[in-house]
Amino acid sequence: MATQAQIKKGYIDYVLTHNEQPKSVYSFVKKLKITEADFYAFYGSFESIEKNIWFELTVETIDEIQKQELWEQYSSREKILSFFYSYVELLKSQRSFVIYSLKKHGIRLSTPEVLSGVKPIFENFAEQIINEGLESGELAERKFFSKRYKDALWVQYAFILNFWVNDDSNGFEKTDEAIERGIQVTFDLFQRSPIDNLFEYGKFLSQNGKLKEKMGF
Repeated sequence: MATQAQIKKGYIDYVLTHNEQPKSVYSFVKKLKITEADFYAFYGSFESIEKNIWFELTVETIDEIQKQELWEQYSSREKILSFFYSYVELLKSQRSFVIYSLKKHGIRLSTPEVLSGVKPIFENFAEQIINEGLESGELAERKFFSKRYKDALWVQYAFILNFWVNDDSNGFEKTDEAIERGIQVTFDLFQRSPIDNLFEYGKFLSQNGKLKEKMGF
């Protein structure tokens, strides 16, 4: 009986050789010398293979960085940076497939179907880190907006993937710079700023309007 790894490897080999999916499950399994029942025991379609590959790459990255000795000492900003640096490093081993998959589906700010399994995993991971930052005071608690922080990080995810796919610099050094700049700017926006102080001061004045009147202002 075929293994899941055998089917996945066979699919990757096929699409990278032919730059398209197999014409049918029948022709694909015949080439692998397995049965259709073997295929459907693990996957419902060729699309599900690609979704699973992306899912596994994301979960593997999260599992590995959380095993780092200093992980618990990292700030929220450092944890997200660690994810993206490690994620891109892992994607290098599958770069040809990543380029094929993303260019076929089209990477954009809205989620392509092939990444539909990745988004909830990433957002759950990001939300945990954001909540840690909110609790520690590293990040600013803002009514309505705090819940959207994870959405901003998903936008960064899409941007970084697209940037890396098109990066032709030595060692993908431009992607490293894009990660650094993008995450730093994003987390700067998540942190307290003079604007927060201004809003709080305005709120204070509004709540104490009657006190001002009694004092003759």
